[in-house]
Amino acid sequence: MKGLGALAVFSLLLLMSAVSTKAYFNTTALSTTVFLTNSTTAHVVEGIELYVSNSSLGTYTQDRQAFNLSLSNWQKATGSPFLTEHILNPYSSISNFTFLPGPIVSANNSGGYASLTMSYYVSNVTSEANIAPRQFEYSLNPDVFNFLHTASGQALPANARLTLIVPNGTRIVGVYPAPDFPLPSAAGNYTGTQFAWYSGEPLQNFQFSYIITQTPQQEVMSFFSDIYDHYAALLYLLLLLFLVAVAVYAYNRFFK
Repeated sequence: MKGLGALAVFSLLLLMSAVSTKAYFNTTALSTTVFLTNSTTAHVVEGIELYVSNSSLGTYTQDRQAFNLSLSNWQKATGSPFLTEHILNPYSSISNFTFLPGPIVSANNSGGYASLTMSYYVSNVTSEANIAPRQFEYSLNPDVFNFLHTASGQALPANARLTLIVPNGTRIVGVYPAPDFPLPSAAGNYTGTQFAWYSGEPLQNFQFSYIITQTPQQEVMSFFSDIYDHYAALLYLLLLLFLVAVAVYAYNRFFK
């Protein structure tokens, strides 16, 4: 009986040792920043704060040095639900995706914290309407959100923040729900370029629209850019025909 008791105690200690050395990660915060522009494509930067236990420091460092790990590998390694793109175009893929796991910052011998950063571009985040000469209204497409799904629709998870950044000189014409930052002016209007919503905010009826007025120079550049986008193939063909004509002329002029 004494032998069985000793064996049971030894097994319990071994089990406790295995549990204590098990890798442990915990995501403590999510920040999703969307840079809106005078086009329908947006640049998204997401930051995830990850707590790493003492027993997991080596595992994290080893994974960080393995540059061939994909985002799905990191999802499995950390078990973090935040390690996914939270702004998505349902009709096309993202582009220029980069993922950067940062170094660990020590937390007084109680493990440490690391910042994981995702950066990517998403098309059709907004819709565009030409409402007046040199004036364009952009409206955010709420279908691009990929946050926490609840019974009443999507919502920001706990310890999450959504920030929209618009270009300088932008006029905000519609916001719902009201952002947590900044507060509206005395007239009820919003000014500035950054608008943030904090954890728990419901997103099912989210609305955000703004107007950008182009300068005359921007209008001219946009005009020629549109021509190039629509007639690039034809322009290249005309250039090729011109070069062929020059070559034929030179041959007939100098070699005949």
